[in-house]
Amino acid sequence: MIPKSYLWIMRIVSFLALSFLIFIVTKIDPQKGLWGKLLLYTTSFIFLFGVFNLFLLRLRKRFMHGEMVYENIVLSFRQGILLAILAILLLIFQGLRILAWWDGALIVAGIFLIELYFLSRKNC
Repeated sequence: MIPKSYLWIMRIVSFLALSFLIFIVTKIDPQKGLWGKLLLYTTSFIFLFGVFNLFLLRLRKRFMHGEMVYENIVLSFRQGILLAILAILLLIFQGLRILAWWDGALIVAGIFLIELYFLSRKNC
């Protein structure tokens, strides 16, 4: 089984990031300055990373039936980071008003290539 302490830490971190994200959106105007945008993107990254990580762990646990638990934690951790980076890059491009479908496709392809590199490096 996946260590429960890891799951609880990820849940708490995700909840705190969501709480801070709601505080930033309601109390601080992220559009006014650099610090507001930096806080918004940082807390969004932490929240999305936690959600993607927990979602991928639950998905793997359901389909793998408890096999190779620690490898699944590392894999979900890395893929959660990559998916959060993807989402934040898309948000930054949209915030700068330069996001087009080909830019999004190139970002997705870049993240996909990074994941393929890690998967192929493990098999060598």
